[in-house]
Amino acid sequence: MAAVIVAEGVTHAYKSGTVALDNVSLEIGTGLFGLLGSNGAGKSTLMRIICTLLVPSQGRVTMDGLDVVANRRAVRRLFGYLPQEFSAWRLQTVTEVLDTLAALSGLAEPKTRKRRVAEVLDEVGLAKVARRKVKQLSGGMVRRLGVAQALVHEPKVLIVDEPTVGLDPEERLRFRRLMAELARDRAIVLSTHIVADLGAACSDLALLDRGRVVFRGSPSELVGLAEGKVIEVAVRETAEAELTERLEVVARSAANGYVTLRGVVKDGSAPADARAVDDISLEEAYLAFMAGLGRRVDELDVADQG
Repeated sequence: MAAVIVAEGVTHAYKSGTVALDNVSLEIGTGLFGLLGSNGAGKSTLMRIICTLLVPSQGRVTMDGLDVVANRRAVRRLFGYLPQEFSAWRLQTVTEVLDTLAALSGLAEPKTRKRRVAEVLDEVGLAKVARRKVKQLSGGMVRRLGVAQALVHEPKVLIVDEPTVGLDPEERLRFRRLMAELARDRAIVLSTHIVADLGAACSDLALLDRGRVVFRGSPSELVGLAEGKVIEVAVRETAEAELTERLEVVARSAANGYVTLRGVVKDGSAPADARAVDDISLEEAYLAFMAGLGRRVDELDVADQG
């Protein structure tokens, strides 16, 4: 598959001296691409460079063959962007907001703009609330309005930053389904620290850690690397504290004086009574990989608490 976005040796250091990106090279094609990493890994810096908002200290990024620094205006016509914090005029209706943003995106002809606004509201599942004021929308609906404004000018690329923070489980599921639908005919770069955000539609991902790409491949390849490293073990409650020194615990259940722990082995040696699990989730695979780099579960913050 031809690459739509290409990053070559991208390095960025801030004036404070902090190196946010260190020689990052990636090729991203059509479909849903996951950019995964803990807070502070460098994801936002890379997204800002791709979106022409930040000039890298070294290296270059191209989108559809155009340099994002030298051809900033042309590149901006190629992508839609949904930032982590999207807000709209609360007293305006959904249609009014999207119509205004469509005009700002270059859709000057009123009839064409009206048709496109109706199309994209239907695409993101907001057609039935088109006349509702923004202040009456749920958090999930506001996020879908954010997707609509990013899509209204029919971009080739959609860039989404931490899309489901603060949404309830049902809204997160609906958002993942929407991303799966949209990824069929465009490149979507989805940056997140919440592994479940990627969903089943993600077929390609990269892990960033401290500004470097530490893994690049498919979700199934990442899961394969975790084989034998995710275990379940049952012990008496009195022995739990000692065991957790050897495990990054993912799940815990207790009954009749025993606890069953499921987690990632820290030091490569599983407890004697442990059973390697064969249904490893992508989240567990991510934890296992990062544990191998010496990262703790509480550092990674892989689940949204909202």
